[in-house]
Amino acid sequence: MSGLVQVGLVGVGIIADTHLQVLAGQPGVALEFTVDPHRTEPPAFRGTKPPHYSDLAEALDVHQPHLVVIATPTDTHADLATQVLTLSSAQVLVEKPLVHDLGSLTRLRSLDGTTDAQNRVFTAHHFSFSPEVRWAAEQISDHPEWGPITDITSAFYDPYILRGEQAFASYISSWMDSGVNQLSMLARFVELTALTSAQQMDNGASAWCTCEYRSRGTVGTARLHSSWLTGSSSKKTTLTFGRSNVEIWIDHTAMTGFATHDGRLLEAYGNDGRTPRKVAHYQPLYESLLSGRPDPVLSFGTAATITELHHAAPPLDVIA
Repeated sequence: MSGLVQVGLVGVGIIADTHLQVLAGQPGVALEFTVDPHRTEPPAFRGTKPPHYSDLAEALDVHQPHLVVIATPTDTHADLATQVLTLSSAQVLVEKPLVHDLGSLTRLRSLDGTTDAQNRVFTAHHFSFSPEVRWAAEQISDHPEWGPITDITSAFYDPYILRGEQAFASYISSWMDSGVNQLSMLARFVELTALTSAQQMDNGASAWCTCEYRSRGTVGTARLHSSWLTGSSSKKTTLTFGRSNVEIWIDHTAMTGFATHDGRLLEAYGNDGRTPRKVAHYQPLYESLLSGRPDPVLSFGTAATITELHHAAPPLDVIA
């Protein structure tokens, strides 16, 4: 994108606050309008309030944005993205996950021939842009001698069980909530190919899944655990390079990491914590999107792969 980028924001709930904060820090961006049927007026943006609408189609009839950001519940994403694609020439950034089921993905794919959905739809896989993830990706790129990633273990814990039924109403299950973050984060390092097993436990509050991937021509397995049965947030991932005995350990909560070889420390990454975690994710995400050369992890193709894996056979076995 070049020149002043006019942005429309659909949904002005909690996650929209992060989008607005990051967009306000982008000098080449202007907020053209906001849309939310549950709000009567928009939030302030750089000290002023843009025009506000209760209906996206009405807003698109008045404005010609370059980018529309959809930050609404997942089950609305497909319909809203379709409106942007068919009623405007704008690109669209959709909060993750892109859609809530495979049928919605098929609907968006069917629009590609007439709306160029492949090149206009992007998904906010923000975990892939976290500082420690980008640091790990740089280490891997700089050290091809380490060989392929032969093994991955990732564990994402959130204290959502403390919210009771509200957690299930908002996030559905730990796999539905954390699975997209884990899969999109791994897409930064490897080529995801298949969900090989999937099991939900604790009525959906915990999940254990395995995913096959390819790394430098070698097939490996990622073990993914997620759970809400914890009193605080904790997210960690370990990447093992079995042929060279190198290991990368990443702490997503503290945004830190280190690499070792046979017990010897090779590299370490620290974060001063001055930038809030979500902002640290979304700043580079928007810089990439607005650069005109968006990172492939934002692409429709990546989102489609992750959606298919997220909802892949075998179906999730729910164990109480």
